[in-house]
Amino acid sequence: MFGGNEPSRNGQGIFSRVSDVLVLPGRGGLSLADRRKLLLERLSASLRSALTTEVDERRTFLWLPVCFGIGVILYFSAGREPSLGAAAWSCAVLTIGAVIARQRAGLLAASLILGLACVAAGFLAGTLRTWSVAAPVLPRMMSAKVTAFVETVDDYRSGKRLLLRVHSIDGLKPQETPQRIRVTLRAGRDSVEPGQSIAARMRILPPSRPSEPGGYDFSRAAYFQKIGGVGSISSKIETVTEPFAVPIASRVNAAVDRARNALTYRIVGVIGGSDGAVAAALVTGKRGLISDAATDALRGAGIYHVVSISGLHMVLAAAVFLWSVRAFLALFPAIALHYPIKKWAAFSAIFGVIAYDAFSGSEIATERSMVMTLVMLFAILVERPVLSLRNLAIAALLLMAAEPESLMGPSFQMSFAAVAAMIAAFERSPGTKDDTTDKDHFTWGGRAKTIVVAMIVSTLVASLATDPFASFHFHRINPYGLIGNTLTIPLVEFVVMPAAVFGVIAEPFGLDGPIWTVMGWGISFMMRVAEWVASLQGSVLVMQAFGVGALLTITFGMLWLIIFTTALRYVGVAIIAVGLALTQHMPHADLMVDANGRMLGVRGADGRLSVLNARANPFGVQQWLTAAADAREPGDATLAGDGRCDKNGCVTRLTDGRAIALVLEPQALAEDCSRAFVVVTRLRAAHMCKGPQLVLDAAHFDTFGATQIRLSDEGVEILRTDRDAQVDRPWSRAKLVQNAPALNIAPPAKRIIAPDDVEEAEPVSNGE
Repeated sequence: MFGGNEPSRNGQGIFSRVSDVLVLPGRGGLSLADRRKLLLERLSASLRSALTTEVDERRTFLWLPVCFGIGVILYFSAGREPSLGAAAWSCAVLTIGAVIARQRAGLLAASLILGLACVAAGFLAGTLRTWSVAAPVLPRMMSAKVTAFVETVDDYRSGKRLLLRVHSIDGLKPQETPQRIRVTLRAGRDSVEPGQSIAARMRILPPSRPSEPGGYDFSRAAYFQKIGGVGSISSKIETVTEPFAVPIASRVNAAVDRARNALTYRIVGVIGGSDGAVAAALVTGKRGLISDAATDALRGAGIYHVVSISGLHMVLAAAVFLWSVRAFLALFPAIALHYPIKKWAAFSAIFGVIAYDAFSGSEIATERSMVMTLVMLFAILVERPVLSLRNLAIAALLLMAAEPESLMGPSFQMSFAAVAAMIAAFERSPGTKDDTTDKDHFTWGGRAKTIVVAMIVSTLVASLATDPFASFHFHRINPYGLIGNTLTIPLVEFVVMPAAVFGVIAEPFGLDGPIWTVMGWGISFMMRVAEWVASLQGSVLVMQAFGVGALLTITFGMLWLIIFTTALRYVGVAIIAVGLALTQHMPHADLMVDANGRMLGVRGADGRLSVLNARANPFGVQQWLTAAADAREPGDATLAGDGRCDKNGCVTRLTDGRAIALVLEPQALAEDCSRAFVVVTRLRAAHMCKGPQLVLDAAHFDTFGATQIRLSDEGVEILRTDRDAQVDRPWSRAKLVQNAPALNIAPPAKRIIAPDDVEEAEPVSNGE
């Protein structure tokens, strides 16, 4: 890589230096020890030269959001809620230390301390965010009358989902009452609109915990949205005429949601059918009306991101605002020739992007895209490069500082990975040929070729960058995403999205009908392509679950490869290879139990999963199947395997004949405790069930949550649990139950019990 005094970009210098040392002949007077010493000296010199180049090009700045993100991850990994004062003091001390080190100890020491200060800042951001959104969480499952203000209404084919700002819940003190709850209303029930104040009897329960260790934690996501309970409406809805205090933010949310719903139905009404639902989702973010078949087609083609309002939509919306305003101003030579109309257009696009974010619901993915787009628009105002890793780093810092919890979700990870990889792939290295000198660059054919190549390369790079995160979170990848995106994204960019923007502008004037029709043509073609791609064999590949350590290793390797520009970048390839190897070393469980002990999974000798009482938690079943790389659906008739179920519980047998029992009712407990090798029950009965090798009851699930078990000839081993008994966070409060079983399993003495001795536990949340 390095030749002479000037570093090269082809990475050959460092390798030639090493090879020169390795092939030095023995007759040159150098012993093996001398050659080893010389090799180390040259490697050290090359490393120093590479690091100097990285520092000179200010690439070290790009590691600041990485350090900040490490601090956020450390915060969410803590077993107890950290002290806000301790987090603030550590951040302040390290920041001051970095300033002092820069003046007295040199750049290297200052950089290291600054990195630690960023770690502390990320940790502090998480602590502050949790403190700022603190709100009560429903203490238990209950059926009670709820009085609330309707903030949002999302329509689904099976009914409605309501976000309520709670005024009161019968039986709860004000300090125990959640600020928000999310409930469902079956289709055909009472009509309800955002902005109404209602009262009804509801069955509500705390937000659900993961159905498997390391699975999606809805309770954490709900906490940061101040949602303290979920459930369903079980009585007739009454309209509350006597007003009660409602925060202005809730009223604004309701007003925006009414407008979103009205526009959704307007678009669906003009375009019609599933295509209309897809078009409406692309404009308003309301995806509930999209059919399952359309969703499967979009996922199979790798283009579902089109209906999730995120980076593509924000950039295209900003581009339409920017181009429209600039084109309008260009019509007036007196203005265009004497004033910076590009900056004026960028300034107007800022307000357009903010308005689009608010109107589309301002979800996490949308907010993240808005921040990234605003940074690019501000770059135009200050005459800086728009697409650069520095701008992306600033956007990441801003978003993590405002919503650090977003880092833990797939939306943040996949979007930033895709954008960072594409920018890095198209960054122009110093000394390369300027493409604009090519005469073909100014021809229509040359431009078309450039666009097609750029589109294929960007899609391929983005797919490779996001596949590790899709595999980890969703356990699937779409190998034909390159085909789907290449065929549909140009249509979305040049027909669908411009029509969406102009349709929204024309709607208040009643002139939007023809525009939605044109948009519908584009959506129809996009869906036909999606259906064709999804129909190809192997369009969806399911992946075995792997651990978070493998994902972190792969992520660090990708960051290394993206951030560095010298030959140091190739170390990232080795790091990624190590991460890929780690994905193959995930121990598999033989038994899996969901967070409430109502559903049991058993892995057969062929590796396939059998699920007992799958109807208790279809969402959890789907998670288990995808994690096991099993393409079956939760309602598949083969899921039960050889298991037998009735209203009292389920029983199945291992290949060696040992029985596994899932007990749902007290009547079955005595018999199953006398015969089964492992007993799982939602009842509080472990102290009475003395026959099995292992008993997991309500006390265990209250303490440890979802559990995975490994069986062997020697006995049983609890492999993983969703939570540790010592973990106590605001969204997952420790519930240390007396007589909760320890995780060190020993064979207990046998004892037969009667059903009357059993106490039924309070049911735990199955989810939303």
